[in-house]
Amino acid sequence: MSARFDAIGMVVSDMAASVAFYRRLGFAFPEGAEEQGHVEAGLPGGLRLLLDTEEVARSFRTEWEPPSGGGRSSLALRCDSPAEVDTLFAETVDAGSRFELKPWDAVWGQRYAVLLDPDGNGVDLFAPLAVSGQ
Repeated sequence: MSARFDAIGMVVSDMAASVAFYRRLGFAFPEGAEEQGHVEAGLPGGLRLLLDTEEVARSFRTEWEPPSGGGRSSLALRCDSPAEVDTLFAETVDAGSRFELKPWDAVWGQRYAVLLDPDGNGVDLFAPLAVSGQ
C-alpha cells in the first residue's frame, strides 16, 4: 500500500462566503456549490480542495467542534508575478475580505501577502521577485 497526497479538506462556517472567496482567487467550484454541504474544486496537478460545512463535519465526526481562536490552516498560492500578488490582494480586499499582511517584498526574495478567508484561515499569495539581469 502506498498512500499519496490527494486533497486538502477544510471545514467552513459559511459555504456561500467561502466559495465566493476562493472563486475570486481562481478556484473553479461547480455552479450551485454555494448551497451544498460538500464541494470540491480541482487544482493543478490533480489535487483537490474540499470544503465541508460545519453541519456535514458533525454528521461524520460526532465529537467535532470548530476550533476557537485564529487560523485553522493556511494555503499558499504561487502567482505568476509580483504584480499579480498586488492585483489579487487588492481585488479580494476590495470585495470585502480581511487580511493579515499587505503585499511586501520579503527578504527571502518573494512578493508576499496574506489574506484571510471567511473562517480566518490564512491564504498566502507569493511570487518570486525579479532577479537582477533577467
